[in-house]
Amino acid sequence: MHSSAILALTAGAFLLAGFVKGVIGLGLPTVAIGLLGLMMTPAQAAAIMVAPALITNVWQAMVGKDLLPLLRRIWPMLAGICLGTFIAAKWLPGANSGQATVWLGVALVLYAGLGLIKMDFHVAPSAERWLSLPIGLLTGAITTATGVYVLPGTPYLHALKVDRHQLVQMLGISFTVSTLALGTALMQAGEIGMSLATPVVIAIVASLVGMWLGQQVRGRVQEKTFRLWFFIGLLGLGIHLALRGVL
Repeated sequence: MHSSAILALTAGAFLLAGFVKGVIGLGLPTVAIGLLGLMMTPAQAAAIMVAPALITNVWQAMVGKDLLPLLRRIWPMLAGICLGTFIAAKWLPGANSGQATVWLGVALVLYAGLGLIKMDFHVAPSAERWLSLPIGLLTGAITTATGVYVLPGTPYLHALKVDRHQLVQMLGISFTVSTLALGTALMQAGEIGMSLATPVVIAIVASLVGMWLGQQVRGRVQEKTFRLWFFIGLLGLGIHLALRGVL
């Protein structure tokens, strides 16, 4: 498992995945697992991915001057994510994750398509007060079923109409909570163990380097360009998830 080819693939996959995450704020698990799946089982790929995903999510959440205000704003959603994850984990062994992943991918494709044709969504402050908790509950449940934590949380956060740096920071906060909640639920279910130490270390270093490079690119692009690539990234993620659930 520690051959030079595996280690080189791990480094390249997480360098690219970290770069994508640095630019648009999401996509590290999808890119990394998609590439690692060329040479190893999905379970092995997921085992390598957990630590880099958590570390890069924490970094993404911490970069920016608005951490505390954003936490105060979206804490009901974060509480919902935790609660939804642990409720859904009770049904995890019997869940049809393949079918759930297909529908998740289809929903992402539709949302990204609407964004690319500039059909915009906006959540009013009055609606935000009661909508955050159920959005979090549903996000946690879908994360448990599919291992992907982008719906409906990511479209919801985008609809709050913050600037791109605040959006990426809010995504980092949300993804950090999702990763911790899912990891805890899976450990309680006995799904996660200690393994693959060397590839994990390489994955962490490569993803951090890639994410730093991606952040440099994001800092130099205009808001309009970021919006375009944000929806293109969601579109690619949706297509990948839909096909992965079918094939």
